[in-house]
Amino acid sequence: MSEAELREDAGFSYDTFQRSVPAAQAALLALGKAVDEAGLDKRLSEIVKIRVSQINGCAFCVGFHLDTARRLGIADPILDGIAVWRDHSGFSARERAALAWAEQLTRMADGAAPSQSTEPPRALFSQDETLLLTVAIATINAWNRIAGGLHFPPLAWQAA
Repeated sequence: MSEAELREDAGFSYDTFQRSVPAAQAALLALGKAVDEAGLDKRLSEIVKIRVSQINGCAFCVGFHLDTARRLGIADPILDGIAVWRDHSGFSARERAALAWAEQLTRMADGAAPSQSTEPPRALFSQDETLLLTVAIATINAWNRIAGGLHFPPLAWQAA
């Protein structure tokens, strides 16, 4: 039996989560919807969600957001470069600032709390965009801890 099958047998899948704790799933989805409806650039949001999910090692979320990014038309060279964005020339100054902020907030879980000198990316983002970006980062971190912690198999694995 494969690792994915063992996890499925244990009941730790997205579908099980959705059925078992629908209010929690709905609350997390509502956070994401609030960010989208408030106008944060969806392309930027997906790039950030992929990077945070890579850092957290959440295969389910990486796969989910790569699929979403592809449907948005984000090119494969950009998607391939997210993990090495600092050395990749394809990212804009705003994307770089958002990725740096996402990494800083995500690594708080590793004990790397932002210092007084760490500032949100306000030079390139409005106040509202900074707040929305921060909510998006916090939300994907929550999803990563649920999906990664419960070892949700990526949707592509579930379909196979």
